[in-house]
This record gives sequence, structure tokens and C-alpha cells, in this order.
Amino acid sequence: MFKLLDSYLKYDPAAKSILEVLLFYPGIKALLLHRIAHTLYQLGVPLLPRMLSEIGRFLTGIEIHPGAQIGQNVIIDHGMGIVIGETAVVGNSVILYQGVTLGGVSTKKEKRHPTLEDEVIVGAGAKVLGNIVIGKASRIGANSVVLKDVPPGSTVVGIPGKVESFRN
Repeated sequence: MFKLLDSYLKYDPAAKSILEVLLFYPGIKALLLHRIAHTLYQLGVPLLPRMLSEIGRFLTGIEIHPGAQIGQNVIIDHGMGIVIGETAVVGNSVILYQGVTLGGVSTKKEKRHPTLEDEVIVGAGAKVLGNIVIGKASRIGANSVVLKDVPPGSTVVGIPGKVESFRN
């Protein structure tokens, strides 16, 4: 928990103190509620995980399905409108900006949401859709729509999203 708070202080120049982040940053509240909901979801507890998810959405404007797997030190910055689907996997040290959707393109009961590997940054309004993998340390530009796998270290922009640069 303290490492997560420290991550906000490190990556958000507007964050002035741990107390400020804890009290006023909706991403922290959404992630804390998700951790509880996800644990209950894994235990097979009926209804309560979805109820906690709905409370989180009501309080923060951030919708995270209790089945989604969220790594450590994930930052949700200006989180209003973020949607993270049931089978999404979000790695460690990922940053998501407002309006990001990690959504599905299938109605089958299978893995249908994206996997974001560690250290990915997803810009405001981006839509990452389907059972795809966004490689480690990649960047997804604002308002991009990504429908295909992205190699590690890439920068993706546009509709549809295309790799514009690549870092080793």
C-alpha cells in the first residue's frame, strides 16, 4: 500500500503528500475496493464482489470488474471513465489515464480482454480491445484504438493503432 502511494508521489507532480493522495485520488479508492472485490471473487463469494465494484464506480467513476487481475503499483490518474473488463490483466507499474477502456470484443466465456505487461502507459481516451497483449514498457497514445498485439517497448498511435516507434 505504501509503495503504491509512493508511486503516485513519484509519477504525479501534482501530488503533494501521501495524505492528499489517500484522501483525494479516486484511483487509490478504486484500486483498494478492487483488491477486496477481487479476493472475494476468487473465493467464489456471490454478489458482494459486484456490489463492491458498483460502489467503486459510483464513488470514483472508475469501473473495474472484480475478475480483472491488477498488478502492483498501478496508477489510475484522473480516472473518470476508465473501464477494465473481467478477463483483463494489468501488470505492475502500469499507468492508465482518464477514459481508458480495456474491453472485450467477444461474448464467449473465454479470455476476451487485453493483457498489459509491466510498465505500460495508456493515454487518455485510448481503447485497447480484445484478447491481445501490450508488451512491456509500451506506450499507447491518447485516443488510440488498439486491436492487435503490441511488441515490448513500442509506441502506438492512431485509429486503428499502429506502432510508430520501437525501443529495445
